[in-house]
Amino acid sequence: MMKEFKEFALRGNVLDLAVAVVIGAAFGKIVTALVETIIMPLVGILVGGIDFTSLELSIGGATVSYGVFLQAVVDFIIIAFAIFLFVKLLNRFKRKEEEKEAVPIPDPQIEILREIRDLLKQNEAK
Repeated sequence: MMKEFKEFALRGNVLDLAVAVVIGAAFGKIVTALVETIIMPLVGILVGGIDFTSLELSIGGATVSYGVFLQAVVDFIIIAFAIFLFVKLLNRFKRKEEEKEAVPIPDPQIEILREIRDLLKQNEAK
């Protein structure tokens, strides 16, 4: 059982997934900091300083804090948009790399063979 677990844990896919999780967590912290310290204060200025988290509705003895939910929705939309822009930027760089790789480099031997073929055709025509 230990051998099977070792094979599973050291498989390439599991290691790739672990790296992706760590990088994703770090990226999440960056995006969260961006949203909390830069974007949300600007949004607050645009909407007149409204703080969604303080919005609540009292019904009898219960308090429904729907503002926290609204803030989470706004945060999600901003984070999703930031990730969209980041992925779009990465895809643009990836496409440029693929275009560079797609340009074939002519083989010198093939070029020489083509020249010989063309010379032979010229000699046959004479």
